[in-house]
Amino acid sequence: MLNGNEQAVLSDFEGLYDRIIPSKHMLRQFNELVDFSFVYKELHDKYCLDNGRNAESPVRLFKYLILKAMYEMSDGDLVERSKFDMSFKYFLGYRPEDDVISKSLLSKFRKLRLVDEELMDKLLTKTVGIALGLGIIKSKSIIVDSVHTVSRFHNRKAQEVLQEQAKKLRVAIYRVDESIKGKFPAKVTNDNLDEHIAYCEKLLDVVAAEEKMAIFESVTTAAGYLREMLDDNLEHLRTSADGGAKVGHKSADTSFFGYKTHLAMTEEGIITAASVTSGEKMDGKELAGLVEKSRAAGVEVDAVIGDGAYSEKENIEYAKDNFELVSRLSSTVTKGYHREGDGFEYNKDAGMYVCPAGHMAAAKTKRHNRDPRRKENPRSVYYFDIKKCKRCPKREGCYKEGAKTKTYSVSITSDIQKEHQKFQDTERFKEMASHRYKIEAKNGELKNRHGYSTAYSTGLQAMRIQGAAALFVANLKRIVRLRAQY
Repeated sequence: MLNGNEQAVLSDFEGLYDRIIPSKHMLRQFNELVDFSFVYKELHDKYCLDNGRNAESPVRLFKYLILKAMYEMSDGDLVERSKFDMSFKYFLGYRPEDDVISKSLLSKFRKLRLVDEELMDKLLTKTVGIALGLGIIKSKSIIVDSVHTVSRFHNRKAQEVLQEQAKKLRVAIYRVDESIKGKFPAKVTNDNLDEHIAYCEKLLDVVAAEEKMAIFESVTTAAGYLREMLDDNLEHLRTSADGGAKVGHKSADTSFFGYKTHLAMTEEGIITAASVTSGEKMDGKELAGLVEKSRAAGVEVDAVIGDGAYSEKENIEYAKDNFELVSRLSSTVTKGYHREGDGFEYNKDAGMYVCPAGHMAAAKTKRHNRDPRRKENPRSVYYFDIKKCKRCPKREGCYKEGAKTKTYSVSITSDIQKEHQKFQDTERFKEMASHRYKIEAKNGELKNRHGYSTAYSTGLQAMRIQGAAALFVANLKRIVRLRAQY
């Protein structure tokens, strides 16, 4: 049951916070910037209001997720630190002498209370509103790009993932005290998932029984991640598949198994919109949604800056009389030679086209017009693996039986694309395009400081929750820094 009357309880030790936590501490500034009561209003309908015992404050649980995004810790380590870190206790709304939650509540909160596909949009709108209110956002252009997040399970068997994390825990223990090795359960040598799970549970029991291990951060961190892996992803471990993750490409030769978060950001570094997709989705298809979400959040958008992935014909048409699209045109991105809506999509990271079945071209070449009397533009020709085409379930209408090759050609042909070519030769285009690097720094910040390089759970919904918390934190930190400059 959700208690609607959350009132602060006075403490004789409240003055400790004023003495210990500096006025410029990031968490103190977060509390001053944001009225977190909006979380209670958003999650009100997710709780029973008249039955059962009182639930833990949703505001507090949401703040735990913010701390997780800020400090990249497992649930267990996060809750443990909140017991003694006064800045954490202050931010979470505890009195200095209060006990803290059980770590299992965080997993339940993510799974049961945050089932909302619009959560990310709502949190970003909240931070954008704060930035607008402080006069921080002055530009009228947004920069767009995507950031990759690798699946926690890397398209491997669940047994392999558990073995790897259990090994990390054993190594951490060996560095402290090798004598404990004799207390470990016998390693599992077969491929039975239940036995691997049971082994990990026994290994964690051994660590818990050794009280001296609690003082070594390397051991508690490794144990925390193994415990969280079992608690948060047991259902996934038994099905052994991350259904939301897909294979995407960073280049023609490198790929990843995971997700993409498509971002829109102002030139001041405030993220205005985002969407999470599986890894194989193309960046250009998300442009319209990012622009509309940014405008819905209150941002004026007169120009959009992006790389060549956003210069496909549909986006140029969408931008016409709507905003300036600062995206360099490429004959490999535009579609003029083949019919529209044929399902072939350009992957700008790999520099190759992907067919409707998800197979990437194996090679490409450029063909020039050999007859000067024919006014034809050069064409880029992409070659697909004919062996895959022969057995592809979508080959009808795409692959001709008996053909020895399967190619796909693109060229620049439309007037609107030629008009865009003229724009990209102007000094204005070049000056605006020079600002695109800013979003690369934001991507690096998300990966290196907010744990966004790897998904901490499985499925699109879990990735959206992780993204919502990480982007919310990134925006608040940026607002704090910019506010100090004005």
